[in-house]
Parts: sequence; structure tokens; C-alpha cells
Amino acid sequence: MHRRNQDRFWKLVSEHAHAVNAAVTGLSALPGTAQPFAAARAMTRFLNHAEIPFHALIEPAQDAVGSELARRPGRFVLVVHDWCMFSFNRHTSKRDRYVRSHDTDLGYELGTALAVDAADGRPLGPMEFRLRTAEGMLSTRLGGAALPPGHVDELDDTMAAAAGSGLGRTPVHVIDREADSVGHYRRWHAAGHRFVVRADHDRVVLHQGRECALAEVVGGLAGSFAELRDAEGRPESVTIRAGVGTVHVAETEIVLHRPARHYTGERTASGSKKQIEVPGPPLPLRLVVTRVVDQASAVLAEWWLLTNVAGGDAGAATIGRWYAWRWAIESYHKLIKSSGMNAEAWQQESGPAFLRRLCVASMACLTAWHLQRDKSPAAARLRTVLVRLSGRQMKHGVESTAPALLAGLERLLAIDDLMQVEDLDEILNLARRQLPRLFPDRSG
Repeated sequence: MHRRNQDRFWKLVSEHAHAVNAAVTGLSALPGTAQPFAAARAMTRFLNHAEIPFHALIEPAQDAVGSELARRPGRFVLVVHDWCMFSFNRHTSKRDRYVRSHDTDLGYELGTALAVDAADGRPLGPMEFRLRTAEGMLSTRLGGAALPPGHVDELDDTMAAAAGSGLGRTPVHVIDREADSVGHYRRWHAAGHRFVVRADHDRVVLHQGRECALAEVVGGLAGSFAELRDAEGRPESVTIRAGVGTVHVAETEIVLHRPARHYTGERTASGSKKQIEVPGPPLPLRLVVTRVVDQASAVLAEWWLLTNVAGGDAGAATIGRWYAWRWAIESYHKLIKSSGMNAEAWQQESGPAFLRRLCVASMACLTAWHLQRDKSPAAARLRTVLVRLSGRQMKHGVESTAPALLAGLERLLAIDDLMQVEDLDEILNLARRQLPRLFPDRSG
């Protein structure tokens, strides 16, 4: 991205941090930088500027990921994949809305590849966005992306792009259950990609030379679970929707030996999707079972994970942690959609303009996200100030949240911009004279 465009981009990022409440649907003007109408015009020009390619807009986020990894030791980086739908049922001005499941399920579907530190689960930033519209697939990947038959088919090229991203780490792709596909496993493994995928409970595998259901294999691990412990030897405790518990893991080896099933795009006489079987070589994988168990020994949650990462590179405990850190991408989508940037209220009239704005918003979110995880005393002090500026109440024991930091950052940016052209003491004295009940004189 050229220097002039970089300056414009970061100015829009700072203005975007001013658009974090549900009533704001466009980038807001900071007090001293522009009048609202001029800011809106600048935003419109930028978001519809076809000469700035999508891949240039994701470069600041990719650079931030690379900078973070360069400061930390480690061999692997997690690349977490997920999809979310931005619903625009009533936004009739958006004529390229994608119909996902039925006529009233309209909007844009976003696929995200999010980099996460494999050492501690710290989210680092988006590596790629793919936006499905009625007119095709838009992508921040250099060269764009084709429109594949299904979600999981998108990942072949995304994985190849991550491998060639120059981050100096080996990517491990972490994906939820919809990616549990024998054909894709075989392709990814043959291409040298490493993955951790949550398995479907109905899968049939070879275990110790015998064909059996995966549920039977997991049942045979009953006495093999080990409780995870932290660096100080204490049991690792996690909080999930079902409650609080400790983490237990067990593992064994299985082989995927059956043919893959491939949808042809046609329908059978009964109307169901037509499938064909595609034979392939047997694929040995590790099965890692992760459980969250409460004090009464009840299983609150359980994940069956398949991975081709060698045991010498990552033990069962590490694989379990890697999948648990997948929550970061769901939090990221939530921050963009509802609890932060309110993207479903945006008024851009086309997928390309929406994707450009998404890149800008993602950097504003990323700024708050990194500040939230900074362990330095200075960052802790700044978080306290931003939460206070946000006016939001935190739950007991919670120092800050990303939405609160974004809201506080909005106000701090506005204050800083105002102070560029006004004298603070003069403004306060004026407020004390005109609004004495709100601004009492405390000097005496």
C-alpha cells in the first residue's frame, strides 16, 4: 500500500473507533478532523475506490501478525477458520445479497482465517477474509478466490496461502466439525498441511486393526484420561457455558480407511444431494479426546479431535489447548457483528464496499484486542482509563472487555483530537461558568 493510502487508511481506522454504538452506521468525524458530511464523502470515496485492492487493505493486519510472531519464540502458529453470516434482510439497497438457505436468509457470508499464537492462545489478527455475495466470492488474498462448492472447499487455497505467507512459522489449521471430511483430510495431508479438526461422532475408523465406530474407540479410553496441570502443577480450570471444570485428555491412533464421499451437484430422484464414493489411501491420524469435568466428575463438554500433527511436535495436552483456543474467532466475529462494530447496521450498498470497510473495522478491533492482552503496567493503566471513559460497568472480577475498550478508545480519540485545536483549561472554565451544576469549581 502506498504511503499516502496508508495515511488515509489509518485515519479511517481512528475514525472507525468512533463508530462503535448501534446508532452509528457510518464512520464518524472526530471533532477537529472533518465535518460530518466531509467525513462521509471521504469514507464513500475510500470504500468504493477500486484502485486500492483488497489484498492491500489486509496488509496492515498481516504485518501486525508478523511483528508479534517475530518477538516470540516458537515453531507453530495456529490459523483458526470459521464462517459467519451478516444478515441484511431489510437492506434492499444491497442488490448483491447472497441467499444462503431460503429467500429471507439474505446477506453476506464471511470466511475468516485468524492467526493465534500457538504458545499461549493469544489472538494475533486476521490473515484473510473471504466474502460470499450473490455475484461471487470477494477475497483479500492476492489473486482473489474462486467460488467453491462448499465452505470446506475454500480452505485448500487458504492453507496454501498461509504456508507461503512468510511468517516463519508452520501453520496448524484449527477447524470445527463441519470440516470433518475424509477427502479433505487426504488432500490437506498430501499437500503437507497440518490440521486439528473436531470429528463427527458417527465416523467409522480402523483402530488396532479392527473397523469400529469412533464412539467405541472413545469408550475404550475411559481409564486413560490425564488431568491437565499448569506450570505450577495446579489443575487447569476452564469456564464454559455449562459451568466450571478441569480439563482431561486422552489419545490413541486411528486410520481413516473408507472412501470419501463427494457431492456431484446433482439431485437424486428423491431430491437429496447425489454423492459418489472416491477411494483413497488409508490415512493414519491421532485421535485426541478432551473433556471438561466438574467437581462431581460430570462431563460438561467433550471434543473428539483428529490431527496429523506428530506426537513429538505436540502432545495430547497441547492439541486440546489448541482447539480450546478456537473460541477466539467466534469472539472476533461477535466483536465485528454485534458487541463492537455493529456491522449488520452498515449501509454500504455493495459487497466490495462492505469488505473494504470490514478491513478498516478489523484493525480498530485488533487495536483494542491487543491492548486487552498486553501484560505491561502501562497497558493496565490505560485499560482502566478507557473503561472509565466508556461508562460501561464490568462484571465482578473482570478488568475490561474488548467492546468497552473500543468505546473508551472512541472517546479518548475524540478528546485528543479536540485538544489539538482547543485549550482544555479554557473549555473547563467555560463549562463551569455556563453549566455550574454539572462542572462545579473544586479549586476552593
